[in-house]
Amino acid sequence: MSVGERIEAGTRRLNGAVVDRPRQVIVAFLVLTVVFAGGMGLVSTDTGATDAFTEGLDEQEALDAVNQEFADPFEPESESTQLIHTGGNVLTQEALVRELRLLEEITQRDDLRVSSVNGPATVVAQTIDPSATTIPEQRRVIERASPTQIRRTIRELQGNPRFSRALSTDFNPTSVSASASITVISHDVPAGFTSTNLQEIQTTIQTITNDSPGDIRAFGMGVTNAETANVIVDSLTIVMPVVVLLLLLFLIVAYRDPIDLALGLLALLMTVIWTFGFLGFSGIPFSQPMISVPVLLLAVGVDFGIHIINRYREETVKGYAAFEAMREANNQLMIAFIIVTVTTVFGFGANVISDLGPIRDLGIASATGIMFTFLIFGLFLPAAKLEVDKLRNAYGVPEFNSAPISSSDSTLGQLLTFPTQVSQYAPIAFVIVLIVSGGMAAAYGSGVDTSFETEDFLPPEELPDYVTALPEPFAPSEYTVTETITLLEDRFSTNQDQSVTIYVEGNFQEDHALEALAAPNEDPPDALAVGDGGSARPTSIVTVIQSQADRDPEFARLVARNDVDGDGIPDRNLEQIYDVLFASPAGDRAAQYLTPDRRNAQVEYAIDASASQGEASVDARQFAEDFRFEATATGQLVVFDAVTDIIFNSAIQGLILAMVLTGLFLVISYGVLEGKPLLGIVNLFPILISIAFLLGTMRFLGLSLNALTATILSISIGLGIAYSVHATHRFVDEFNENADAYESMIITFSGTGGALLGSMLTTSLGTGALALAITPVLGDFGLLTAMSVLYSFVFTIVALPPAVLLWERYHRARANTTLSVAT
Repeated sequence: MSVGERIEAGTRRLNGAVVDRPRQVIVAFLVLTVVFAGGMGLVSTDTGATDAFTEGLDEQEALDAVNQEFADPFEPESESTQLIHTGGNVLTQEALVRELRLLEEITQRDDLRVSSVNGPATVVAQTIDPSATTIPEQRRVIERASPTQIRRTIRELQGNPRFSRALSTDFNPTSVSASASITVISHDVPAGFTSTNLQEIQTTIQTITNDSPGDIRAFGMGVTNAETANVIVDSLTIVMPVVVLLLLLFLIVAYRDPIDLALGLLALLMTVIWTFGFLGFSGIPFSQPMISVPVLLLAVGVDFGIHIINRYREETVKGYAAFEAMREANNQLMIAFIIVTVTTVFGFGANVISDLGPIRDLGIASATGIMFTFLIFGLFLPAAKLEVDKLRNAYGVPEFNSAPISSSDSTLGQLLTFPTQVSQYAPIAFVIVLIVSGGMAAAYGSGVDTSFETEDFLPPEELPDYVTALPEPFAPSEYTVTETITLLEDRFSTNQDQSVTIYVEGNFQEDHALEALAAPNEDPPDALAVGDGGSARPTSIVTVIQSQADRDPEFARLVARNDVDGDGIPDRNLEQIYDVLFASPAGDRAAQYLTPDRRNAQVEYAIDASASQGEASVDARQFAEDFRFEATATGQLVVFDAVTDIIFNSAIQGLILAMVLTGLFLVISYGVLEGKPLLGIVNLFPILISIAFLLGTMRFLGLSLNALTATILSISIGLGIAYSVHATHRFVDEFNENADAYESMIITFSGTGGALLGSMLTTSLGTGALALAITPVLGDFGLLTAMSVLYSFVFTIVALPPAVLLWERYHRARANTTLSVAT
């Protein structure tokens, strides 16, 4: 017995067990469903918008070191809350008192763990009365001070970076006005303090600020995580009912029988329960990209369900009794289901090679879910269908409509076979046109952009009308994070998108250390050459020293005595210079660029406004190599560019891996099972054309490869291959009976074509419902998935027939050659 015969015998035995002992199969699957249901309660939610994508990157580790080591009381830390105060003028006596009253209410709450507060109101109050160390005392100072005294104090503070950095860029010391300010509340956190604890603290502060007078909002990591979690819940609440409704409508059309419909929905529900249970037991967190997993699994499950029910009905129409009809249908479909499952696992699972944790988790979850889908729809659904039909016959429940979706005599059957009828006259020309057009689409699509932005994971500032108009319980939460981020970028000078940071490690007390830090600035790469004469424009410990020397003559003389070459940068006795600098009013500013142990420094560089993210990042990395000390380019721009590179590489690597594994498996499968290995290449041909057109469509529509859409290339193989596999497998069955490729394709698409059409409609509209999700990244993914499914169906109908007809010519020519040699 050959390998193929043994495999077929094994699938027949498996199918026989399902048909002969359906009740045992049903009980076993229901027990497993109860077990997996227990794991659903263990599923955790990953609420970090971008943290999981940047974890482990050298650039991110350097940025974390910068944020941890360099003190800035007005920069948000992981355990701090920012109060953003906006209005006509936040420096009036009334505005300062209003803010201090709010701070007083917050600091009185022990559960909010406030350790310190830094903001314009506190600085002004302590400047007027240094003994006012508590918020109530500071409030009383501002209330008792005259408006003139407050204005005079603010003008005196304009040179204090601790004060000016907390004000918006429109701060005017003459009129004593600013449209926005930042107050940072630091929290005293104990050991074991978690992000959930911080989220509770910050959301409580957010509630307090929302109830207080004035335009003051709370912002921080906890608030962002809370809104990200709400995005996941709201997106699922909006998307899943639409998906279920669309699936229900099309399943009604496909099944046309309420009992069969109920069985199909039960199988879909079990698939989701098993998958979420697996996530809980395995500890894989549910992040925003994971929202696509249940949608994808429902899409594949619908495909399996329609095929099994439709093929069963075809066999009953031929006169088979129920058990024999199911045995025949499952014998025919089991191999196809296995092939579809393995190739879909290859397509979805190819994402496990990604260096990005959420994408890797998406690959694991979706691939595992597909295997669950095969088990439930390939084994449970046939068994349940037999038992239900037995009960239906026993109680005399009529069948509403048990005809297959299409037949050779139907209008739909004739329409689906039209490409086959046309391609029989010139299959070579058809294939050439498809290859050329696909190549052109791929070449055009190769220019598609790649991006990674925080905004991809956050809701837009203004939600669409169809979202805001939703009634309870579908109404979305209130979102403020995106608007707050935009406000911070517009009104404050801390936008990291306009600068890069070089993190430098070395001994900065040794002679000439500062010269070495400044030396590369004279000949920077293009993106950093924004200073006079094409030099760089840095902000560092060197520029802090020079600024303090301009203000303090005594300090200037100290610098001059130790400046050997007279370039304004001290060369020796650096420890003494640092001690004097850190003890001066510029000490806080100096601590932002040099650590207290004088071992690490950061240098911020302005970048050319016309430089792209990629250009600026490449130049920053190249520039870091010019430093004498060990240096790493970092900053949000550099980190996100690193993620962008990984996204692109993951997309290409995932696509290649999925294509290679799928192609090899199909060639081996058809070679072993049917002795026709080239049918594996024929099977893959329509999907490659569909991916080429999908890439071209992405670029045409201006959609980029981002953290989620980058997975669409390999997922397209996983979703799309089902259409060509089902069609090819049905063709092989028919071809083995009548040995005529054209007639076999006509029978294939007049029968299986209807199931393919029904599957395409449910899958494309179901996955397309993700476009209704609140976050842009999910919307783009849903749209692309729907287009991918549509293209896969269309090119299976259009590209497979001419490829099969060419294969038949080769197959017959080879057979004739073999016969001639034998004779």
